[in-house]
Amino acid sequence: MNFYIADDDINIVKILTSIVEETVNFEVIGSSCNGKEAFNEILLLKPDIVCVDLLMPVMDGNTLVKQLKELKDNIYFIMISQVMDSKLRSDSYEAGIEFFINKPINKIEVEKVILKVAEKVKMENMLYNIKKMFKNQNECNRDENENQNEIKVKRILSMLGMLGEKGSKDIIKLCLYLIENNKSFKECNLDKLKNYLGNNSRVIKQRIRRAIKVGLRNIANMGIEDYTDDIFHTYANVLFDFTNVKAEMDFINGKRKSEGKISINKFFEGLILRCQDN
Repeated sequence: MNFYIADDDINIVKILTSIVEETVNFEVIGSSCNGKEAFNEILLLKPDIVCVDLLMPVMDGNTLVKQLKELKDNIYFIMISQVMDSKLRSDSYEAGIEFFINKPINKIEVEKVILKVAEKVKMENMLYNIKKMFKNQNECNRDENENQNEIKVKRILSMLGMLGEKGSKDIIKLCLYLIENNKSFKECNLDKLKNYLGNNSRVIKQRIRRAIKVGLRNIANMGIEDYTDDIFHTYANVLFDFTNVKAEMDFINGKRKSEGKISINKFFEGLILRCQDN
């Protein structure tokens, strides 16, 4: 546990240093005799606990504590002063100190207070590390899920011969966004996602539509070559409307003049469903 001492009385600094290092076996990593110098050194040295005098030159103890707490809320302060004014003491607690110790210094009292604050620091650090561990684990799980979903989407697009299309990157990014935020394509406003997707909504939609159209053409060809094909039966009615797949097959075979139609919403709903099922 690292301590810093700010007091304009060198004898107080020596006494506190002795208590901290020899009695409770912690370390004093710095000291100063005015508040401004203490402010700069504390920011640099980052001690766990600061013992600070209330009345110091350049910057008083309350101002020092308040300004440091605004920047570093994980530093703990023990105020040490002979001032008896209740208003100043109240201001000290409002600034953010843990304890107020009266001068002249009582060694036993100082020792008890230091150990109490040190125990609080230890507990706070332990809780912080536990929270950090869970946060990191959650982030790892989330990243793993995102990676798994991306692999699934790419695999499906690859089976449909779409992965080389320009719009495939838009489909992957948009699909991962919809999965992560538990949204459907209908709820998605592409204009609001242009920073995420990297282009305007009209261009994105055109690229996606062209890529899906390629997928429709490819799955129709699969059905023509082998109507029992596993990929054909798995995705023909999930990512597309089967009526339009059949229409595309007939168009390719010259049995009708118009091509099958695609539905972007149907495609994304099916794609998300397959990712969550697999």
